[in-house]
Amino acid sequence: MKEKIFLSSPHMSDEGYEMQYIKEAFDTNWIAPLGENVNGFERELVEKVGSKAAAALSSGTAAIHLALKAAGVGEGDIVFCPTLTFSATANPIIYQNAVPVFIDSDYETWNMSPKALEEAFKKYPEVKAVIIVHLYGLSADIDKIMDICKKHNVAVIEDAAESLGTYYKGKHTGTFGDYGIFSFNGNKIITTSGGGMLVSNNEERIAKVRFWSTQSRDQARHYQHSELGFNYRMSNVVAGIGRGQLKVLGQRVIKKNYLFEFYKRELSELDGVEFMPSNDWNEPNYWLSTMTLTGRVRPIDVFEALEAENIESRPFWKPMHMQPFFEKYDFVGTDIAEKLFENGVCLPSDTKMTDEDLVRVCRIIKGLWLQ
Repeated sequence: MKEKIFLSSPHMSDEGYEMQYIKEAFDTNWIAPLGENVNGFERELVEKVGSKAAAALSSGTAAIHLALKAAGVGEGDIVFCPTLTFSATANPIIYQNAVPVFIDSDYETWNMSPKALEEAFKKYPEVKAVIIVHLYGLSADIDKIMDICKKHNVAVIEDAAESLGTYYKGKHTGTFGDYGIFSFNGNKIITTSGGGMLVSNNEERIAKVRFWSTQSRDQARHYQHSELGFNYRMSNVVAGIGRGQLKVLGQRVIKKNYLFEFYKRELSELDGVEFMPSNDWNEPNYWLSTMTLTGRVRPIDVFEALEAENIESRPFWKPMHMQPFFEKYDFVGTDIAEKLFENGVCLPSDTKMTDEDLVRVCRIIKGLWLQ
């Protein structure tokens, strides 16, 4: 079997930063949740992205859940959500017994369409919150979306799980809305093995999120709970990994950009190939290098050819309004997200890939056009 090339696997620092923080946690016996690594990771992340406060949590999903709760979303409330995203964006809406309405994409950004969002507000003027996603490290058209949301006075949550290190007009994604979330899942641009972060400029709300995330334990000598709580806090060991990973975020973004430019240079001239869109205001982290195929060669051909050579790739996210669980909920738009899903290919984007790996992947893909 040939050596495996992963889609996007964990990549620890060559300097061993992560182990330094993990060792400190062991040496001080701060193995349980909370501790200096958690505090330090929160502090260093907000310094990096330019937000005022953060809560380190067990996952990005938990961060979205508590962002919705902090925004006052409850039973029966309507929440607008992009349809072209992973289910973790939409699931917390259901956790809050709220109602998702899915919004189509546009070809200019592959993210939420401002035009479809406007149409959704006309249909559902009582909406409580809007979730923005920055797909595959590409920022949404934030100015247009934020202008629409401000006009309707709704809370905005940015799902920046895939876009840590991405800039929109010189500012980090995840810092434009009322709340921003980041994910440190094993396949993300930096990882803590699992974990997430909720950021906001509203320090009072972040303090409340920390309270909820530690089982809503009241200040009392005995265990007393006046509100529903959650076991969502990040562990001190995991946070140590995150502190070390944060030191190499810039290196990872540079490598992700290198991978994308290599693929684009080698494959963009093939018939029917189009790479993820480029906009002057967007500095993507290119978490995954992605392309669409509209010619004779189809995505399944690429998946199978790479898989036969022990190389990972995958389709785009299947739109939420097409998912069996979510298909009963409303969708606003046309068929753009559906077309992107049908034609999309996520190429192997592992930051440990060598030029030889890249040449190997491109040679296999190019061969499909010679058949």
